[in-house]
Formats: sequence, C-alpha cells, structure tokens
Amino acid sequence: MPPVFAHGALRLYLLALLESGPKHGYQLIKALRDRFGGTYAPSAGTIYPRLGKLEEDGLVSTEQAGRRTNYHITPEGLAELDRRRDDLAGVENGIAASVQRRDVELMLQHFGDDLRAELRRYALREPIGPVTLETVRTVLEDARAAIRSTLRH
Repeated sequence: MPPVFAHGALRLYLLALLESGPKHGYQLIKALRDRFGGTYAPSAGTIYPRLGKLEEDGLVSTEQAGRRTNYHITPEGLAELDRRRDDLAGVENGIAASVQRRDVELMLQHFGDDLRAELRRYALREPIGPVTLETVRTVLEDARAAIRSTLRH
C-alpha cells in the first residue's frame, strides 16, 4: 500500500491543523481520521515522532495540560505554513481525491451487495429469466460506459 502522505506532507498538515488552535495528539489523530472519512487514522507512533521533530525545529511548542501535552504552532511554524500554502493546497487536493475514490468504491460495493441479495431472494422463488439476465447485462454495460466516459475528461 502506498503511503498516505508524501514525504513532508504530514508534517505540513499537522501545522495546518494546529493553525486553528492548540491540540493534543489524540485530537490530531481524530482530526486526520475525520478528514479522511474514517478510512485513515495515523497511529500514535506516526504522530508523536513528527510532533517531536516539529518541536525540535521550533515550529511547535508544548504545554502540559494535566496528563496531556498540548501542541501550539509557533510564529516560525506559521511562517513555514504561509511559505508552503501551495504545497498545503496540493495535500488537501490529494486527501479530497483519496476520500472521493473511497466513496466511489463504497458505492459500488453497496450497489453490488444490494443487487446480489435481491437477486438471491428472487431466485429462491423462481429462476432468473432471460429478460432479467439481459436487463442486468445491458444496464451494467451502459453504466460502465457512462462512468468510463466521465473518467476520460
């Protein structure tokens, strides 16, 4: 499986998430999971080392809040984020594309599952006839052609 973020993109995205205010690690993990529609949630072993490196580089600072460590973007972190707004837009576009691909895959999966279940229920009462078979074939071929034509644009 290819990495979700290109080299340095997660670091940039963490800065963007911190721009709206301080957050602790779990809040950042949850924000990423939400942004990806639940299809990706980084582990603590992915997030905390990057936050540590951001702190080392002076781009974030930390503050203890009970048992949690809140991360704040520093002025240097904001400057880095401002310099890389175009890169951030590219990261956002990549995330949006990933979520859209997953949405399409889920729609296809649900469609197939629902239609298979309905055909099985029907087949318990009587055999699938040639008209139904030809209708399914024609509709699916038409759907495939329509979808493929949108992919070529």
